[in-house]
Amino acid sequence: MKIQKAFTSTDVHVAGEAFRIIKDAPFIYYQSLPQLDEEFPQIYADMIKLLLNEPRGFAGLNGCLVVPPYSREADAAVVFFTHEGTVPFQYGGAVAVITALLECGHLPQKKSNEYKLETVIGVISVRAMVENDEVISVELISETCQTVQTNIPYKNTHYTLVQADQLYAIFKKSDVSFELRMEDLAEVQKWGHEVNKGLNSDRSIKEAVLMDDSFFPNGRIKTITFRKDNFIVRSPGFGTTAACYTSLLADREFSMNQPFKNESIFNSFITVQLANQSEIGYQYSLTSRGFITGMQTFVLDPTDPLAAGFLLK
Repeated sequence: MKIQKAFTSTDVHVAGEAFRIIKDAPFIYYQSLPQLDEEFPQIYADMIKLLLNEPRGFAGLNGCLVVPPYSREADAAVVFFTHEGTVPFQYGGAVAVITALLECGHLPQKKSNEYKLETVIGVISVRAMVENDEVISVELISETCQTVQTNIPYKNTHYTLVQADQLYAIFKKSDVSFELRMEDLAEVQKWGHEVNKGLNSDRSIKEAVLMDDSFFPNGRIKTITFRKDNFIVRSPGFGTTAACYTSLLADREFSMNQPFKNESIFNSFITVQLANQSEIGYQYSLTSRGFITGMQTFVLDPTDPLAAGFLLK
């Protein structure tokens, strides 16, 4: 076998969502992180396909390129990317990166437990709790979230629009006949496809969420989130969690001084607590945990007919 390219990665899952962290991408010159973010999809197009597409990756895999920071206050800089190109920020990606940097010894542990990641949208603060050299939790503060519109009719049901990190259409599980569990996954997927088809004309809506709030008296909800390409988000979703609790605050009065949870259909969870309330909306403290799943070296044989990979959805 001949080797044309080689990349090493640290793979981390955060509440079930997978991230591939790269620290040794080919060197290029750039004057700022926004410039790198802008040029990334063209310069690293082959790397994105090689590392995220099958047979080395899969449709739900996310990428994180870690580089030295430009800002003096930051501990590291990160460019987040998917199969389609870069994205401004990923909450789960931030959890994954801090977990990998601390547990692999690339970032010294601080007594304050406070760390800063430079991203294209600015420097983001995270709080990582470490015990016995293992990151046991990572906390971030969400963007301001607000309810845009409630009780929007859709066929025999209705939904709520909430602006969080993006615009979500939130539906109630009480309006469907199946349960949010792995055993009913076929029906769940069918529902998601039909809803996405019905919402297709509104391009501002980025993801549809089905929320089961019947467990709310016990301090938790269950959700499942569909992207516009009908792919199911593999975690409860940080943005989803903030959006759903914003919709619940619009529906009823309750105190969020204590932590609540958002669970996935496979029982992973994200913890949420109200951090700030203002006239324009709500901010939340979102807490989860990352787990390193592997450290790998990927190579490209120049004779490989599947160099660009493929995706099955």
